[in-house]
Amino acid sequence: MDAFFNDLAVMAPAVVFNIYFALASIPLGFVMAVFLALGKASSNPLINALSRGYIYAFRGSPLFIQFFMFYSLALSLNLTVWRPLGISGFVLHPLFMGPLVLVLNTAAYTAEIFYGALRAVPRGAVEAARAYGMSRSQQFRRVVWPNLIRLAWPAYTNEVVFLFHATAIVYFALPVVGPQADLMITAKTLFERDFNAFLHFSVAALYFLVVSLVVFFLFGLVYQRLMRHLPAQPGLRFAPKWFR
Repeated sequence: MDAFFNDLAVMAPAVVFNIYFALASIPLGFVMAVFLALGKASSNPLINALSRGYIYAFRGSPLFIQFFMFYSLALSLNLTVWRPLGISGFVLHPLFMGPLVLVLNTAAYTAEIFYGALRAVPRGAVEAARAYGMSRSQQFRRVVWPNLIRLAWPAYTNEVVFLFHATAIVYFALPVVGPQADLMITAKTLFERDFNAFLHFSVAALYFLVVSLVVFFLFGLVYQRLMRHLPAQPGLRFAPKWFR
């Protein structure tokens, strides 16, 4: 038990890096996904093709490869672009490169979720808004967006959790700079001392589980807020019939 609590204490600072990668990626990825979803639904052939191509490229390639590709691209521009501008250390730092790749990746997956929800918005509601005299922007703000976000929120919650889990590979794909180390690097370092994989990686998995439960709880509260206009649904209750 002492080793278990020692691992809990050692990994507590490490989980901050995983949370940082997720928090730095979610807002930008969310906004970018909205525009990609609208672009995929656009009647403009060029915008439609570019949006579909972007989504397909990032959803069709492994995240691990994307980290290598973008870091290699940034490294190839180091001598000609980043170093003359004096931002070489910033651009190549994993605390910048990690969220950047995660933003690009989660935007593609979230855009596909939003696009599916956009197609599921009741056409009757949109036609009613149009008949009422609303402009296209008013239709989107008052009819399309509220319906879209309600339909997409459960699936988007899963995407946020998957994004947090994906932070486990950031430091496996990018170089570790300085003393910083996330959960997986810390667990790997502890494993190399005593080769107790079950203990160290189980503690890391426990941290991932706890943070995931917090995400589900917080996003569940948001979903309740989004669905507040509907009558309360009775919860499931286990009530076995012992006598028939």
